[in-house]
Amino acid sequence: MYAIFKREFLSYFRSPVGYVAISIFSFLAGFIFYSQFAGGSVNIGSEVISLRSFFVIIVPIITMGLLAEDKKRGTEILYYTTPVSLFSVVAGKVLAAFALYAVMFLNVVIHIIVTLACGGVFGVGAVGTIIVFFFMAFMFISMGLFASAITDNQIVSAIVAFIFILITQLLSVIGDYTGTAVTSVASAIGVNSESASAVGTAIRSAISWLDPFAKTQDFRLGVFSVSALFFLLCIGILFLYMTYRVLEKKRWSQA
Repeated sequence: MYAIFKREFLSYFRSPVGYVAISIFSFLAGFIFYSQFAGGSVNIGSEVISLRSFFVIIVPIITMGLLAEDKKRGTEILYYTTPVSLFSVVAGKVLAAFALYAVMFLNVVIHIIVTLACGGVFGVGAVGTIIVFFFMAFMFISMGLFASAITDNQIVSAIVAFIFILITQLLSVIGDYTGTAVTSVASAIGVNSESASAVGTAIRSAISWLDPFAKTQDFRLGVFSVSALFFLLCIGILFLYMTYRVLEKKRWSQA
């Protein structure tokens, strides 16, 4: 696993991918921090929350080639014809992408140091948003790795990852529209208004329950929830398991 992790992590700096991702993240973090600093009020928690919105851009960039590039070059055959553990392959690649995110996050660490040096406050709410940031990074990177596993085209992989993450970020909005649409349809086919409203509300609540942003919104207030973090971890592990199954299926097809 370490060999795969090392190869993938260093590959980010042997190609433009790592530098592009770091540059985008640095620009966004720097712009947000400068805007707050110029306004006379710095909130690291708000900066991190704002950066979470850009998972949809950065994660597809750093995950699109993790497995798709191996398939394009034909080097993925080594995973199936050698005694290497597919678990090690999946774990090594996801950890490499996660480590790159940790490197990018050094920008925020610098902002924290500057804030404290200028007499600012780094409260428990900011700590909570940072914890959520890394759990979400793991979850979305897992989605991106799965997207890379199901195609041999990096562009397609990036688009699929983008769609996965965008849908996840819009779950509450999707829930609202779906609930309203179901209520309208139910009323149109003759269901009484009370029952139609109840069905729409139930569907809205069910979809919104899956929204990781809604589950973790109290972290910015310093209210931590283990169940919310466990939810993010489970979703990430689910996508890693699906990635593992995709690779395992291909391994058996090589036999």
